[in-house]
Amino acid sequence: MNQPLSTEKIYNAQASNWLRSEKVLLSDFTARPRVLESLGNIEGQDILDFGCGEGYVSRMLLEAGVKSVFGVDSSAEMITQAQTMASELKLANANYAEGNAVTFDQFPQTSFDKAIAVFLFNYLTIEEMTQVMTRVHALLAPGGTFVFTVPHPCLPFMRAETPPFYFEHGKKTYLDGINQTFEGKIWRRDGIPVSVRCVHKNFSHYFEALAKAGFNSLPEVKELAVTDEHLAFDPKFFGPLKGYPLHVLFKVKAND
Repeated sequence: MNQPLSTEKIYNAQASNWLRSEKVLLSDFTARPRVLESLGNIEGQDILDFGCGEGYVSRMLLEAGVKSVFGVDSSAEMITQAQTMASELKLANANYAEGNAVTFDQFPQTSFDKAIAVFLFNYLTIEEMTQVMTRVHALLAPGGTFVFTVPHPCLPFMRAETPPFYFEHGKKTYLDGINQTFEGKIWRRDGIPVSVRCVHKNFSHYFEALAKAGFNSLPEVKELAVTDEHLAFDPKFFGPLKGYPLHVLFKVKAND
């Protein structure tokens, strides 16, 4: 029986299909703009980007006026692309490092104003996610904000394995698939799919992990889906996802 590819190998192999300077992937429309919206005022702030990929969201943050961004990702190819783009665009305040989010400890500063993890935790077990959240809590300045997105826990069990977004749950159910890896794909508007995966968790696991990490306030939770604006813009691409919960966004503050 063949062993599944590591997350690093998956992303190293398809790094070029993630590189972009404008909205291309489904989640570039349905999730990433909501991350920036949820962060609120970020001008002049230092941001930690865990699971930064090729730096697309980091570049959006820099365009919005942040002081600096530090991104970490386990894929060497994605980090190379992030660094190359930062160099080409002369973004001196963008810095990136290759590393496993669970064990990485080479941060350039002891605290950040805000932190994001855009589709990172779907690659980690509950235990690993809790470790990362604990590290984020320790690195946030008092009152700092942490925003993260994950695939909606219900999505694998609601949609057939068809474009433009799905996960394969096999014979697992919502309750007995916990910490099991579901392989999936998400599409670009030009028809190119990229491989994604989801280590399945339910809502309670996110709340419990945040509490164990030291976050004492309840997070804001938003279920993200295609909007009427998306459907009007490209009905053929977004239409198959109408009415489905695609992602979940969590926003939580560190203690003052």
